Amino acid sequence: MADGQHGTGTFVTVEYTAAQREAWNDFVAAAPTGDLLQSWEWGELKARGAWQPLRLALHEEGRIVAAAALLKRRLPLPGASILYAPRGPVLDFSRPELIHHLALALRQIGRREGALLVKIDPPVEQPEVAECLLAAGFVRAGQGSGEGQGFGGEQPRCVMKLDLAPSLDELLKQCKEKTRYNIRLAGRKGVTVRVGETLEDMRTFYDLLQITAERDGFLIRAFDYYRDTWEILVGRGRARLFLAEYQGQALAGAITYLFGDKAWYTYGASSNEHRNVMPNYLMQWEMIRWAKECGCTLYDFRGVSQSNAPDANDHLSGLNRFKAGFNARFVEYIGEFDLPLSSAGYWVWRYGKPRAQAALKRFARLTRGRRAR
Repeated sequence: MADGQHGTGTFVTVEYTAAQREAWNDFVAAAPTGDLLQSWEWGELKARGAWQPLRLALHEEGRIVAAAALLKRRLPLPGASILYAPRGPVLDFSRPELIHHLALALRQIGRREGALLVKIDPPVEQPEVAECLLAAGFVRAGQGSGEGQGFGGEQPRCVMKLDLAPSLDELLKQCKEKTRYNIRLAGRKGVTVRVGETLEDMRTFYDLLQITAERDGFLIRAFDYYRDTWEILVGRGRARLFLAEYQGQALAGAITYLFGDKAWYTYGASSNEHRNVMPNYLMQWEMIRWAKECGCTLYDFRGVSQSNAPDANDHLSGLNRFKAGFNARFVEYIGEFDLPLSSAGYWVWRYGKPRAQAALKRFARLTRGRRAR
């Protein structure tokens, strides 16, 4: 076998290189569960930070049948790291033998890289897939601080999805009455939506994001991350920036990912001014229209509260109501799973990480409070 390849029964494990970028993206983009976070470009984006991308595939009879775009991050322990496949792996989950052999391959590469664990969070709903993962040696990871608290993991446990098969007229008719009214109200009031064309537009979006973070009490990355997003994702047609404007002022902005026949509304931001002209509704509709024009069959609104009851009262419930207004379907995935590779190391990770994260959040809240005084 060639370098970077080894056998696992009837399957051959292959570590992909830059020369195989197109074949990798073609497989992931065509898969029903394929996600931009498993694309080649996502690994390049994360490589500008603290992550090292690794791409592992299973071949059967010379063709790719499973893929895991892994991100490696070193830990503050000698020689230790973690491997994470965001929204992966990508495979036909109705074939348990693929799950089994991919787990063997992940164990092998994880041990080579000094990983304490391999974390996955595939975007699948079927509970029988979870049973197959457990049978292959995975364990359920912590899902956050409880139902209704946060998004439930590294990636959102619950999302809302819109089927784009109907015509645009039908999609608009399927929206809730208040949502249709607000879309049209924004247009009547003079709100316009345009595509961001320069890095300065991304700076405008980031200014809105800072306002949103301060208003809603969450942390955001430095602007460098959004500059890198502009260069790697927007610049290569994997994402688009939208800005909603009113009377010459940007009131809202959003970044939407595009990969294969799917689009994902990923980052949203808004001003505190002129909220009565409903810029977010028109902007969201224009992003749906764009996804439809690009040939997408699915528009993913991404994270919502795990409590989807109409009378839910947690801090994310407003997201559910806003996204449900576009007739999006609530979806709960099976969650995160870990493949432990070191018993002691995994114990430290599982029980030490939440405490460290809680301490960082307390520090961030304290810092924000001091700035406010």
